[in-house]
Amino acid sequence: MTATLSYVAAACNRFGQAADISPSSSIVAFGSSRFVALWDLEAPDGTGVYETLPGHNGLITCVKFLSDEWKIVSTVQVHSKSVSTVSVQGDRIVTGSSDSSVKIWTFRQSPNGDEIVKFQALDLKGKYPLASALSYLPQTIVSILAISGTDGNVRIWVCSEEQYLLSATLAGHEDWVRTLAFKPQDTMDSPLVLASGSQDATIRLWNIEPWKKTATNDTQCLSSGPISEILDQFEASLGDLGESEEGGRQISLKQHILTVKTGKETSQQFSVTFDALLIGHEAGITSLSWRPGAAAIAPTLLSTSTDSSVILWSPASALNSLTDSSSSIWINRHRFGDVGGQRFGGFVGGLWARGGSQVLAWGWAGGWRRWAISAPVEVLADENWDERNALSGHSGPVKGLDWSPDGKYIISTGLDQTTRIHAPVRIVADLSSWHEIARPQVHGYDLLNVVFINPLKFASIADEKVLRVFEAPRTFVNLAERLGVAEFSEQEHQRPVAANVPPLGLSNKAINDGPEELVGEIDYSRPPFEGELASMTLWPEVDKVFGHGYESITLGISNSRTLLATACKSTSAEHAAVRVYSTTSFKLVGEPLYGHVLTVTRIAFSPDDKYILTVSRDRSWRLFERQEEGGFKPVAADKSHGRIIWDCSWSADGDIFATASRDKTVKIWHKIDGDKWEALHVIKTQQPSTAVAFTLEKGLKRSLAIGLENGEIIIYSQTSSGEWVPSKTIPPKIAHIDHIHRMAWRPSTENNDELATCSEDGTLRIIKV
Repeated sequence: MTATLSYVAAACNRFGQAADISPSSSIVAFGSSRFVALWDLEAPDGTGVYETLPGHNGLITCVKFLSDEWKIVSTVQVHSKSVSTVSVQGDRIVTGSSDSSVKIWTFRQSPNGDEIVKFQALDLKGKYPLASALSYLPQTIVSILAISGTDGNVRIWVCSEEQYLLSATLAGHEDWVRTLAFKPQDTMDSPLVLASGSQDATIRLWNIEPWKKTATNDTQCLSSGPISEILDQFEASLGDLGESEEGGRQISLKQHILTVKTGKETSQQFSVTFDALLIGHEAGITSLSWRPGAAAIAPTLLSTSTDSSVILWSPASALNSLTDSSSSIWINRHRFGDVGGQRFGGFVGGLWARGGSQVLAWGWAGGWRRWAISAPVEVLADENWDERNALSGHSGPVKGLDWSPDGKYIISTGLDQTTRIHAPVRIVADLSSWHEIARPQVHGYDLLNVVFINPLKFASIADEKVLRVFEAPRTFVNLAERLGVAEFSEQEHQRPVAANVPPLGLSNKAINDGPEELVGEIDYSRPPFEGELASMTLWPEVDKVFGHGYESITLGISNSRTLLATACKSTSAEHAAVRVYSTTSFKLVGEPLYGHVLTVTRIAFSPDDKYILTVSRDRSWRLFERQEEGGFKPVAADKSHGRIIWDCSWSADGDIFATASRDKTVKIWHKIDGDKWEALHVIKTQQPSTAVAFTLEKGLKRSLAIGLENGEIIIYSQTSSGEWVPSKTIPPKIAHIDHIHRMAWRPSTENNDELATCSEDGTLRIIKV
């Protein structure tokens, strides 16, 4: 039995250096929670993440490619606190950390095993590094390192006799400098350009070039001449200007002279001068990236900002088709993103892809956006850019999921306070790929669970006392049909156009009248882009259900989809009750179900809806049987598990059920006499069991998926003699790397071998077993 990934919904971590592009410019590697996710931009079917690489024990902050091949070859504890910046040059790696240190390493490949060896440690004297960049001084093989941080300065370190020495401090920015980028040199004679981006919303360009001693610049050198003293006094006076005044140190043209040993007895001098100030963003700069030289018609700098915009900058001369591109006047040539400023936290980072023909950026919530040149042109000003499909995923632990009753799509919800619908979108006649197609709920509380009442209606619970019910708008029905996801009747099209959140309101309100243009123009030929999901795909909230005294914790629905069961956080028997509601009237059915003394963690209806099974933190399970008058009464209970019971699941036949506990056992219970149930099979696991799901097959040939606290999934199959034996272990590379919260097999005649899983690691996965 083999397992493959059908879909991974993963968000990029909220760090400006958390992603990188491969040397071939087609594979994107990005940190998502504690693993590295790989995204192939050249995949023909639009597939998103195709592999995840586990290995880290903490949140990934920086990712850099060394080559196009990857496997864990070396793991090194390089700092005592989190790593804030990584840069690479050949076999040299520079790491900076919030422990206020920068360390330089060399990467050595050998047949006996690759290793990372410490080369040098730089003393920042209490300053915190935020960005680093490596390059070579013009016309030399001398390495130059730029480091910036929380003091607003950029420090230049030059490698001399195998040691990096502090050679210059570049002042000018008025806030933290979060990003640095060296521009690859176009020709031997061109200067080396360093771009620095700051939280002061400005970008500065610095030219580094060989310094030729002449009578003119001899007096401008920092180290000599009366004019130097006058310039220093003038600059100091500019620094005394009020905050409302433009300028400060921004117009300093002071030359910094670097003296570098280029041989045993030879040395050379280089000058570092401020060249240009790029103003256009309205908030802090989060990342900078130079366009790869092969595809660049003229120098182009990509910048991202928390103002929700991505800007492409080029010299003014490039737009005028002039051959001289050394102009210090840089202009905002293209702007991508959202209008309105600082929406959803803006962009965290950006990259060039496909040789400079595509731009990628990820936002505060971890979702990606992608733009591509519609057709190659010879003149920079003639470029046209279009947005394309990209990746999305929850930016926090995913707590709940549920398949639509027909298995056409799946809904997920998590601690990032969003509910998302994912579906296989038809690309061509017999080819489809998974995408997020709607974000029906964007809430103010952490969301914990969600269930479908019917294909166009769902209920969700959050860290509040309310159960909320949502119904699909007409835009979702149209979109699902056009994308080949599902088909709906004419009557199902008769519904509100869309939904929005009114000012000062918390609930999504239906938009009943008027054209769909009121919501925004929706393109039904493709899945919505990240910027459209949160604003155009909301579902109206149609009902609220109250009843519990504390915040909701779990939610279950009957197989007939006519009953909902809820439970809340509890430390007493009074509040550890399960309440059952009708899905038509949302009124209480019968009396609350008492018996547990601590929080109920999971509720499961038997296939025929005759029984409700509940498991709890009190280490017990309880069974309630349906009565003719409509309510449920307790009929069985057991407390043989030694720790909290996390999950439970019924077989498709309804003759057995399984309970998964933190005591590292999964017990399979059989009805043996009357209302008595006994654990005839006990499966012991290496890690605490956190989730279980029986396959939807009936008869003896059935399987049970078990999710563990470390993210592994084990598949057990029942033999002809009735025994349960392990048949497959799905490793963390395909499964998860953290506590698995929910698992559910796809209710589909064609794809019932697909298992949906969600985890504390922030991903939703669909695994074909």
